[in-house]
Amino acid sequence: MTRDLKPRTKAVHAGTRRSQYGEVSEAIFLTQGFVYDTAEDAEARFIEAGPDEFIYARYGNPTVAMFEDRIAALEGAEDAFATASGMAAVSGALTSMLKAGDHVVSARALFGSCLYVLEEILTRFGVRVTFVDGAELAAWAAAITDDTTLVFFESLSNPTLQAVDIEGVSALAHAKGAKVVVDNVFATPVWSKAISQGADVVIYSATKHIDGQGRALGGVILGTRDYIRKTVEPYMKHTGGSMSPFTAWVMLKGLETMDLRVRAQTSNATAIAQALQGHVNVSKVIYPGHASHPQHALVQRQMGQGGTVLSIELKGGKQAAFRFLNAIEIGVISNNLGDAKTIMTHPATTTHQRLPQDQKDALGITDGLVRISVGIEDATDLIEDILRALKSV
Repeated sequence: MTRDLKPRTKAVHAGTRRSQYGEVSEAIFLTQGFVYDTAEDAEARFIEAGPDEFIYARYGNPTVAMFEDRIAALEGAEDAFATASGMAAVSGALTSMLKAGDHVVSARALFGSCLYVLEEILTRFGVRVTFVDGAELAAWAAAITDDTTLVFFESLSNPTLQAVDIEGVSALAHAKGAKVVVDNVFATPVWSKAISQGADVVIYSATKHIDGQGRALGGVILGTRDYIRKTVEPYMKHTGGSMSPFTAWVMLKGLETMDLRVRAQTSNATAIAQALQGHVNVSKVIYPGHASHPQHALVQRQMGQGGTVLSIELKGGKQAAFRFLNAIEIGVISNNLGDAKTIMTHPATTTHQRLPQDQKDALGITDGLVRISVGIEDATDLIEDILRALKSV
């Protein structure tokens, strides 16, 4: 596939492998293993498999390889490794790179499971972790030292949508010889420019916008070919976090329509954020695409758009938030995001429930905060439903 094609075309065609039957839709190779013509062929493949040769589904599979090649072409990365979930991608990317005594600098504003990996798992095995306010370049500069191995952050944090300056942090990290690992799920592969802005490794939960229809768990790690094949692949194939062939096929189908969905979702999110500005029952609207966001200029420079998710803080705390959620008719209450359906979440009692209160306070996760992952429904219907539900507050 030529490299000068537009992203929407790459999302449909890049990485395609057709069998001898010439199928239009990508084939699902539901097989754990592969047959060799001779014992000598088996020996040779175990020594070094060719680009279109496979050994075992945990190591690689034709359907999975199609997904990896396609998302890598879309992201502008040399290579990718598909994983069983978004958190398998996060833990795999970090753990495969780190050893006892290494130092990690991370933004404090992270998804709860990411915090668990950093605070509980990596430190258990002797990795030192320093947390900083991700929005403050001065904090990064003070924390990154000559001993720092890598820095980690969400380009837009969950659920308070704090943006991190990818170019600024990357420059600071690279000056000290550290790698930059970015969880880019809120930016989406549609609005992402993370690799061109300095990221060494990009992680996505494919469960979100890539699938986009609530069907399957998946993740992907993107980076240089050397990093993916010499660092990530050995770790993942021995620890078992690889993506299944059927899931890869689902993700390939998701990629075909992702650009259309994400653009429609972003347009809807922008309209909702605008409609909720100044509402009597809403103390704060947090949307990176709106001029009221404190990092609006950075987000526009980094993504060009505000993304598919906004958060609102309701006056009246948990009681008001629950009344609002229970009155919604179109959106559903769930903890996923990036879906074609509008999904609403109360982070303080669900995704971030186990965080100590002082950490919730520091991150701005209040009892009145509601995260809204905007779907592809009609924007007018969504706004009317939200405004009607706000009367219940």
